[in-house]
Amino acid sequence: MNHRFASLRRQWFQTLGRITLAGLLTGSLMAVSTASAQNATVRIGYQKYGTLTILKGKGDLEKRLAPLGVAVKWVEFPAGPQLLEGLNVGSIDFGTVGEAPPIFAQAAGADLVYVANQPPAPAAEAIVVPKNSPIRKVSELKGKKVVLNKGSNVHYLLVKALEKAGLQYSDIQVVFLPPADARAAFERGSVDAWAIWDPFLAAAEKQIGARVIADGKGIVSNHQFYLASRKYANGNPGVIKAIVSELQKLDVWAAADVKAATKVLSPEIGLNADITELSLRRMAYGIQPITAQVASEQQKVADTFANLKLIPRAIRIADALPEGIAVK
Repeated sequence: MNHRFASLRRQWFQTLGRITLAGLLTGSLMAVSTASAQNATVRIGYQKYGTLTILKGKGDLEKRLAPLGVAVKWVEFPAGPQLLEGLNVGSIDFGTVGEAPPIFAQAAGADLVYVANQPPAPAAEAIVVPKNSPIRKVSELKGKKVVLNKGSNVHYLLVKALEKAGLQYSDIQVVFLPPADARAAFERGSVDAWAIWDPFLAAAEKQIGARVIADGKGIVSNHQFYLASRKYANGNPGVIKAIVSELQKLDVWAAADVKAATKVLSPEIGLNADITELSLRRMAYGIQPITAQVASEQQKVADTFANLKLIPRAIRIADALPEGIAVK
């Protein structure tokens, strides 16, 4: 009976009309969201890195949402494309990924919305080669095999790094593998280079001596994005607002005390403290609502992938933004 009542109540609130994320992030809709989200569970997709995983380790979000009657279920994914596939099919409500995954997901028809982003962290992703490789620069990758996770943030890094070096995307042999399999191929010598992000990048540097030939500095921004399914965001604005608020507080704490953040994150991702700390020091802190400028940068990424036919159709980032934000 309680379940049926809660279901009817949620349906009633959903008929009140579309609640925009722009209003959610600037105003207070807590009363609506409290009523509509009682006895519910927010399912959060995460990867083994970043502030969202630190938030999981600290347990602060559970305390914040408990008075609203909202539980938290954490669902781990190996990379951003897989996470957003989970969002698309309805197995999670909220998650964090890099620049490229939401573009691939939107092109595949996912009804997602950008909630917020971290500032640029260009040093947190790179193209690496084995320590004994003769390859010293990106231009020497011509005809070589480069492994990466398709549709991840490093996909755009690779495209732009090649362009800067005077190469075409078609000048290399691209191998698509998720991080764990990519590292195995890299260590076997089956590929010549690996485009990867932290903390996998830090682990490869520290554990097997992988050598960076290019990171994102001067090439890409490498924003980290927080996204939600539009249906969930519109129906539960207060929950999304609470998540963003806790992430903002966590950012301040982590930026001020990286070693303390390392102690929380290290066991969560199963990496030694020195590796974890290296990756955290390359992160960017200060979560922000999506702006027109950041959205415009995303549109450039989307246009690049469309021109290379890496996505099935051109997309408009504006279609996945909160209302009131226009792409320049």
